[in-house]
Amino acid sequence: MDGALAGTARRPVRGEPSALRVSRAMRRLVSSSAAREVAELTHVAEFIQQPVTTGRQIAVTSIRGGAGKTTVAALLGTAYAHYRQDPVLLVEADPALGSLPLRLGADALRWTTADLADIVEPQMSLLDVTGYLVQLPDNAWLLPGSQGRIGAMLSTSAYERVMVALRRYFGVTVVDCETLPAEVARVALSAAQARVLATPATLDGVTSTYAVLQWMRGLPRHMIAGTVVALTGTAPRPGIDVAAAAEKLRSTGAAVHVLPHDRHLAAGGALRTDLLARPTRLAAARLAAEVFQLSQKRR
Repeated sequence: MDGALAGTARRPVRGEPSALRVSRAMRRLVSSSAAREVAELTHVAEFIQQPVTTGRQIAVTSIRGGAGKTTVAALLGTAYAHYRQDPVLLVEADPALGSLPLRLGADALRWTTADLADIVEPQMSLLDVTGYLVQLPDNAWLLPGSQGRIGAMLSTSAYERVMVALRRYFGVTVVDCETLPAEVARVALSAAQARVLATPATLDGVTSTYAVLQWMRGLPRHMIAGTVVALTGTAPRPGIDVAAAAEKLRSTGAAVHVLPHDRHLAAGGALRTDLLARPTRLAAARLAAEVFQLSQKRR
């Protein structure tokens, strides 16, 4: 990122106001909520830590920009890297100046998804491959979609070559796709073992996603059965009944998880899990666990 632009960022903020954190801390002192939270996170971790026989690929997309798909992809990749012991890969298949590297705090970008399509060979070791990737914390790696160039391109054939070649090196790969109906996004959704549709908790967002899910019901059964909607809060007080919207989306056969509005995520900078509100951390862990479980059901 350009140094001058980086200097415009404000200091990262926590996901919830101080007064709310203090209030919640006081309640936790006189209740069993902390114990229940630890128990649930332990349960969630058990699902995420399940071994895989072949690498699981999870595609994240949305119907339109601004739905939070890159944020969801970063949350998923961070969760898998935290809980799993095998290497985790995050791929940016949105080359048109995508923001996944920014969300992951990656400054130096070298090789891109399109570049690696012409480089990767079957005889390469994990060490060889990771030499072309950006290293992240917790044994995670990033393959960016561009080097900050406007108009960078990624063909479906290049995407397929990279994903087939890299699958054997990583236990889980999270792909941040272009928005639908872009061609690479459609290929990624079809090839992935599980898929996530990021949807803003707005009337138009839910309506558009519902229409897409209805269309997916006409595809092979595994498509809708392996799809999770991440209903993302865009404001502290949403303009719709989120519970009712989630139930409507579930009626299509897709799973739905609600990610509450979080000030830290809304700031748009590098993701720091320690600054997320507790409800956000728990919701992200639940989402990661269900998506991983669904990916395990399809070989």
